[in-house]
Amino acid sequence: MKTLDVIAVVILIIGGLNWGLIGFFNFNLATMIFGEMSALTRLIYCLVGLSALYQIFQWKAIQKRGKSK
Repeated sequence: MKTLDVIAVVILIIGGLNWGLIGFFNFNLATMIFGEMSALTRLIYCLVGLSALYQIFQWKAIQKRGKSK
């Protein structure tokens, strides 16, 4: 896996866990740590969104790289 693929997956896992906490317990870990819509919280949300877009557009390429090894 390329380094960028790993980073994107890690960010998506963190974002997914945060959404799970919001859904199950109404607890937003990002806002708890960094504050309600602070610059850092917004950056985290942007990184999660960009990671998702990266994964969407790289899906086929990532699958091919995984199968070629």
